Amino acid sequence: MNNVLAMILAGGQGDRLSILSEQRAKPAVVFGGQYRIVDFALSNCANSGITKVSVVTQYRPRSLMNHIGAGRPWGFDTLEGGLQILQPYLGRADSDWYQGTADAVYQNLYVVEESRAREVLILAGDHIYLTSYRNMLAYHRSQAADATVAVYSVPREEAHRFGVLDLDANGRVIDFQEKPQQPRGAWASMGVYVFNKDVLVQQLQADADEHGESKHDFGRDIIPRMFRSLRVFGYQYQSYWRDVGTIQSYWDAHMDLLAPNSPLALDDNELKLRTSGLIMPAARIGSYASVHDSLISPAANIDGEVSRSVISPGVIVEPGAVVRDSIIQHKCVIRAGAVVDRAILDKEVSVGRGAVIGGGEDVPNFERPDIVNTGITVIGKRVSIPTGMAVGKNVVIGPGVNQELTGKTALESGASVHASILPPHLFV
Repeated sequence: MNNVLAMILAGGQGDRLSILSEQRAKPAVVFGGQYRIVDFALSNCANSGITKVSVVTQYRPRSLMNHIGAGRPWGFDTLEGGLQILQPYLGRADSDWYQGTADAVYQNLYVVEESRAREVLILAGDHIYLTSYRNMLAYHRSQAADATVAVYSVPREEAHRFGVLDLDANGRVIDFQEKPQQPRGAWASMGVYVFNKDVLVQQLQADADEHGESKHDFGRDIIPRMFRSLRVFGYQYQSYWRDVGTIQSYWDAHMDLLAPNSPLALDDNELKLRTSGLIMPAARIGSYASVHDSLISPAANIDGEVSRSVISPGVIVEPGAVVRDSIIQHKCVIRAGAVVDRAILDKEVSVGRGAVIGGGEDVPNFERPDIVNTGITVIGKRVSIPTGMAVGKNVVIGPGVNQELTGKTALESGASVHASILPPHLFV
């Protein structure tokens, strides 16, 4: 795989993940207790034997860059390959903030041309799946394709959220619709593409020349223009895959981890999921604890009740506390008698004694009903929930909120609270 260059697009803001991606790039959001979302794309490259990897960043990249480093956990710090982190920069006439996924690669064409790659693999940095790209690359070559799009079968009622492709009997793309209201097919683009290098360079240059006519996006512009005149094929991906671009899909992916015979196996010996960071001590489950259908990460200390939840390293659940259907990130503390139900807690949240999160009426968030509307409450990093407070459903509490909750006994369902002053070091 030395003749393949992988480019991971990891610069998106991810607004639909609410406060989880407010101060960090979406691929840097914690997943499954010990991991970050970007670990999946990086690990898939490592599992495929791809040694040349570029990570394209833009939005608040510090946490992401700190996590990736030189790529050692994934085996990219070698003489034969290497990992580059690419950021937008100003200083020449054709440089600017990235205007779309295709523009992000176009502004780094020098990396593509210097790679001596035969094919360029374009990956999204915010998808949850474990695979090897070897089969997709072999399919691309066997079809003598100019470009190949990984496609995934979705229910027709969900297809409007994706780019939808229609394939002929040989797998060739014969139609493409970007997020259609009335989809004609159910093959959804996964945002994973293989391009012959020369074709990619040519197409990106042509797209850049379309001033004002293009959104400079692979799904919206590049593929729809290509399939009519070039050989573009759909590679039918059959294993687990989920785009975690929304609060609901992020929560759903965690619940998939907890299902019997889970379709997402993080401990697969062949498709290994790797991450950076120190090895942590084992979790401790107290003698009076009750844990069911949950994932408990190292260094967690559980003395209460945990069911259908994902618990990150260093979390403390005190005696009498209850955590249900929730995602609890690093070093959160759930005090005695507290209840956390169907919620996502970012790092280092403290839930006071007897507090209840996720109760009450199920009404959409008043401030962002478009992204927080399925009963999941989201609490930002280093928030302290006072003793005895009742927090409803679809509530959003921004990172660093503390004094703003002083004196309050309840937050109604759908409420939002944001910090008046956000410390600059809050997100690491």
